[in-house]
Amino acid sequence: MRHRMSLCALALTTVAVTATGCGGSGSGTPDASPSPSPGTTSPEDLCATIITRWAGKIYDAGDSTYGDYQSMGLSNGQYLILREVLDAARAERRRESVGAGRKLITRQARERCAERYRDGGPSTGPWT
Repeated sequence: MRHRMSLCALALTTVAVTATGCGGSGSGTPDASPSPSPGTTSPEDLCATIITRWAGKIYDAGDSTYGDYQSMGLSNGQYLILREVLDAARAERRRESVGAGRKLITRQARERCAERYRDGGPSTGPWT
């Protein structure tokens, strides 16, 4: 009997948690479009941050190689952005200055990542 009461209590708790976890602000109805939690980083911001980080490291080191995109934590598409941004920054460094190349990295990483994720990002797999 005691075991049966424990199972009933567990079942009721599960139902209560599930029911309250699905509704929006206590209304009892599901949210039509849940908003991201306050600490969530958008895909385009995450892309821009990681591209800027790796591009800065490679640019400042004067390295002409790019390394393995998987070891950098990049998708193939993000890696292509990294390569394009670095090529443009190096050209800017030759034309203007080291500082101009760094500014270009930040600007182009943000622009290219925003374009990449404008429609929600790639849908063919995480490697794209």
